[in-house]
Amino acid sequence: MPRLTFIASQGTSRTVDARIGDSAMQTALAHGIDGITAECGGAMACATCHVHVADKWADRVGPAEDTEADMLEFAASTVTPTSRLSCQITVTEELDGLVLHLPDTQI
Repeated sequence: MPRLTFIASQGTSRTVDARIGDSAMQTALAHGIDGITAECGGAMACATCHVHVADKWADRVGPAEDTEADMLEFAASTVTPTSRLSCQITVTEELDGLVLHLPDTQI
C-alpha cells in the first residue's frame, strides 16, 4: 500500500496509507489531514485542495494539465511550478513515498 506524506505549512508532517486509484485529496480527507478543504469534492471546480509537490517527486507526478492550471489561478496561496490540485493526483504504486506540502491557506 503506497504511503503519502503531507507537510503542513508550519512544518509538521503526517504519513498515511493511501489506496491505489484514490486521489491524494481523497487520501487526505480519509485521514483527516488539516489543510485540504476540498470544497468541490474533487470535481476540479475550486482550488481548495492545492498542494506543492516536493521537488524530487515533481517529474514523477507530472505537471498540471491545462484545465487544472487554469483552476490553480484561483488558489488562495502562491502557485509554484510544482503546484497541483490534489484531486488530480491519482495514487499509484509508483507514488509510494510521495511528499506533498500544504499551503498556508486554501480559502
